[in-house]
Amino acid sequence: MMKIGSLALNNITILAPLAGITNLPFRILAKEAGCALVCTEMISANGLVRGSKKTRQMLCSLPQEKPLSVQIFGSDPAVMAEAAQIVESSGADLIDINFGCSVKKVVKTGAGVALMQRLDNAEAIIKAVRKCVNIPLTIKIRTGWDSSGKQALKLSLLAEKYGVDAIAVHPRTASQGFRGKADWSIITAIKRAISIPVIGNGDIVTAKDAVEMQRITGCNAIMIGRAAIGNPWIFSHVLAVVRGDDVSPVDIAHRFEVMIRYCKMSIQCFGEKNACRMMRGRLGWFVKGLRFSSKFRESIKQISSENETIELINTYMVLLQLQQGREI
Repeated sequence: MMKIGSLALNNITILAPLAGITNLPFRILAKEAGCALVCTEMISANGLVRGSKKTRQMLCSLPQEKPLSVQIFGSDPAVMAEAAQIVESSGADLIDINFGCSVKKVVKTGAGVALMQRLDNAEAIIKAVRKCVNIPLTIKIRTGWDSSGKQALKLSLLAEKYGVDAIAVHPRTASQGFRGKADWSIITAIKRAISIPVIGNGDIVTAKDAVEMQRITGCNAIMIGRAAIGNPWIFSHVLAVVRGDDVSPVDIAHRFEVMIRYCKMSIQCFGEKNACRMMRGRLGWFVKGLRFSSKFRESIKQISSENETIELINTYMVLLQLQQGREI
């Protein structure tokens, strides 16, 4: 068991916040696969404070995804503090502040990884948020603006000093984005320098990678992002490797059952028209590497109804099962 402040997690796996991906239906899939802590998409503090309906909807949650972390971003300490209070009142279990987003439109506002160049403002934000909320507070950072990791270390020490309960470290520089190799030695250095929990993130492709990261860096937990896209089962696979169990391939019928549930939950959350438009791209995530997957992705490019979508999913499942039967 791991603790982040007063929040106890039942295992070491955490879902990373992924813009446009970690919405409520996706988070529930991750939770059902064994993920200990799920996180929302990055949410604009300005949008929350202004009362944007679309932004406020991103706080929607269900009991079965608990505990829930909500990540906010912004550059104004007062606005961040007010947004954090809104998040706490929504029922979130934990607040995360983004210090790592390297997308240009975020960086231009002085938010995300831009704050790692302005540690005075980063400090002000941490102090303002910590002062006004009682639930656990975490931050997610990068290596910084160069590969030395000095900015990451300085920010980590400030975070610990001013009451942050844990730090997630994605050891790539601002300019790397998601390119190149994550430098796990930065995670090791931060873990050695601070006493609060450190969460490792970056280059986790398989379950064995997660366990290896923890072994090498000594991090307290593992945060998985892109490897969970279309593969929420990676969380159960990590837990199997931790136990010393074999990792079994996902059964075809179960894979397609999850796809159907994802579709139905998305329709409940976003309405049939919007959800089907989303599913045109997202269902393809779940069939990567399977036979005839390109034909399936082509077939769902114009889906517009729940019935049509489920029929195409079932048709593809039967095709794969028949093919599997012939090979046996």
